[in-house]
Amino acid sequence: VIHRLPMPNLKDELHSSGWSAGCTCFDNITTKRNKLILPCLISSRIYVVDVGSQCRAPKLCKMIEPVDVFWNCNKGYLSVVHSLPNGDILIANMGDPAGNGKGGFIVLDGETFELKGNWENECEAPPTGYDFWYQPRHNVLISSAGLVPKRAGRGFNPDDLKKGVFGRRLNVWNLSCRTLTQCFDLGEDSLPLSVKFLHNPDAAEGYVSCALSGIVYRFYKCEANNWAVEEVIRIPAKDVTGWIMPKMPAFTVDLIISTDDKYLYLSNWLHGDIRQYELSKTCKPRLVGQVFVGGSILRGGPVTVCRDEELKCQPEPLVIKCKRVYGGPSKLQLSLDGKRLYVTNSFYSTWDKQFYPTVVK
Repeated sequence: VIHRLPMPNLKDELHSSGWSAGCTCFDNITTKRNKLILPCLISSRIYVVDVGSQCRAPKLCKMIEPVDVFWNCNKGYLSVVHSLPNGDILIANMGDPAGNGKGGFIVLDGETFELKGNWENECEAPPTGYDFWYQPRHNVLISSAGLVPKRAGRGFNPDDLKKGVFGRRLNVWNLSCRTLTQCFDLGEDSLPLSVKFLHNPDAAEGYVSCALSGIVYRFYKCEANNWAVEEVIRIPAKDVTGWIMPKMPAFTVDLIISTDDKYLYLSNWLHGDIRQYELSKTCKPRLVGQVFVGGSILRGGPVTVCRDEELKCQPEPLVIKCKRVYGGPSKLQLSLDGKRLYVTNSFYSTWDKQFYPTVVK
């Protein structure tokens, strides 16, 4: 640890982060990744951190209060952030100020970091939202569904299933017009979370992982400006005892793709494994690597696996430098050379306390 930057407020839940400039701005030689944008999942506050002045000692340089987000955008529960090709910053949201489900995006000025308002038209807002990514050369942005914040904030409750708490839609947007052009229903309580395009700027395809169904879909441009989806990966649920339900789903929190577009990585937060798939020309990812870094099905724990379509026995706990690793793999980051994979073990504070009470963040 070379530096610590304390946040000035409690109960923010810094869930995701993004740069003030992305790879789509790299044709502009004046663009630099010198600011880190930190939206808050619970408080709806936005922090801007200066990492350019002193890269080894970042400092807080701007803060947008929740009341500004509420009044100007009627949005809240901010999740994923990416910079746009024009230099502005786009932040996805999960709900309205009261915690009801409401998708869409808010926009920050890329230079002043002032709040500019909503990105989409009011009538275009989906029922829920979470993650997104875009491909400028195909004029498209694709977003996932997420959860209803005020219900998800209480923890996972099986009674919430089939009640519209967990999203089911994949949304296709016209990037320049900011309009919703297509919606795909991926199944009740499928909970599509992580969305990624291939890195090739000409590629018109990507993947979305559905946390509760354990399915990964490939989305692709099929004709003109129309898009389609197909199932390419299915991780089966495990029959268990000693858990909240008789079946434990493959809760895939994050999905990333290597910069050479050769591999896809999935974090399976409940089962505890990180999976590596080879992306072949047949568009059918092939599982080539798997490692357990915690999870709920480890040997010697409270959960007993009664039936498993993939494993012959429950995996052993992970111990590093005489310390056991608790929690499950959540957010992922891959080094540019593809040789190192970084992982966090926290998904959402209330869910962490429910499933991994001994987790150390």
